[in-house]
Amino acid sequence: MGRYRPTNVPRDRFHFAHTPPSDQSFENALAKARAGERLTVDDGVELLTTGTEFEGIDPERKELVLEAADQRRAEVVGEDVTFVANLNNNVTTACNTGCLFCNFKDPAGEFEGEVPPPEAQGFTKTPEESRRIVSDAVERGIYEVTSVSGLHPALALNDEHLEVLEANGGPNYKPASRYRTDPGTYVEQIRAMAVDGVHVHSMTPEEAYHGKRGTDWSYEQVYRELGEAGLDSVPGTAAEILVDEVRDVICPQKIRSGDWVDAMEAAARVGMDMTATIMYGHVENERHRVMHLDVVRELQDRTGAITEFVPLSFVHANTPLAEKGIIDSGATQDEDELLMAVSRLYLDNVENLQSSWVKFGDELGLKMLSCGANDFMGTILSEEITKRAGGEFGEFRSVREYVEMITAIGRRPVERSTDYRQHRPIDPETDLLGPMLGPKADGTPLMDAPVAPADD
Repeated sequence: MGRYRPTNVPRDRFHFAHTPPSDQSFENALAKARAGERLTVDDGVELLTTGTEFEGIDPERKELVLEAADQRRAEVVGEDVTFVANLNNNVTTACNTGCLFCNFKDPAGEFEGEVPPPEAQGFTKTPEESRRIVSDAVERGIYEVTSVSGLHPALALNDEHLEVLEANGGPNYKPASRYRTDPGTYVEQIRAMAVDGVHVHSMTPEEAYHGKRGTDWSYEQVYRELGEAGLDSVPGTAAEILVDEVRDVICPQKIRSGDWVDAMEAAARVGMDMTATIMYGHVENERHRVMHLDVVRELQDRTGAITEFVPLSFVHANTPLAEKGIIDSGATQDEDELLMAVSRLYLDNVENLQSSWVKFGDELGLKMLSCGANDFMGTILSEEITKRAGGEFGEFRSVREYVEMITAIGRRPVERSTDYRQHRPIDPETDLLGPMLGPKADGTPLMDAPVAPADD
């Protein structure tokens, strides 16, 4: 077995059971990838590291992996680059889970009492506020509202769940009367956001667990009730790295890898589409990353419900992992490009890979479209999570910007629905440069007038 050292040196301090070196060769792994054969974990690790027998990333080998992934992308989805007209309406930043990678949360105690402490910066929205914000965005033409929130101690699935938690004390529960703002229940929030046929994309596996805590309810019961309230699809975030020895470091109080899979399978059983993500570039190594891809591929084999895979490069600057000195950087650009490419080659059953301009910025985000990605995210009328972690990139992208950027790299811009079943190719010379697929979209640009405030 050859020499190996991680490209981000602090990752070697954790003494993980799973490490990158393998008995496979880079050449064999690349040959399999080019032939379209299903890759093994060892194959994926060799491609991701450009060979574990060498230190660092070999630039020539890296380009071979990127070329193979771009060719696969062209074969699977062609030259279109898709995007969706959407709004982020995160309900609350209150959370006591204590994940070390997160700077979106605010300690839930800061939301108690009548007067916020001087340092308080978070927010909680009532269902009425969520409806107002989403209604405004639907009038502007969005197709989708995405909502991913902190685990507020007062949030419960429904009134019955509140009664159970109140009677039993409940894990991570305090009544809404303790807080300045009552977030309502998950059912009330979903019902509030289900405005005029907009697609509601919400309730991560972690939120679904929070919505059944203290009961013997199943994930299937949770997602069925949320579906009746208006939930359309499930974001596969809260995945981070689906290897428990990594989760023990970065999010020990979060659900285990198996719970994440159970929740996603339950959502699929009640008929919901879902996405899947990976958040990489913190304490994990390359084998962990490919093991994560393997979990996602097996889940897709069983369900066929994953519409897209989204690699999320860790933004480290203002997070507890950085503040505690556990890490001192995120992923390198080489790592970002290789992770996207190997995701395309490894996930042979997932058609769509998303490049997140919020994480990568415009230049690298566009580069990812030649590394295996075919989707360029959404308009995102508000985006708090990455910004609070120290992200440097924008919070809104217009349809005009999308068209200009995508045509500049010689690809065709296509507005899509959340589930990718509707597509609207855009001709920049003749078409209106505003959204057209949303329930009230008519081609008018989203930002003709000031957007409703995202926070309280």
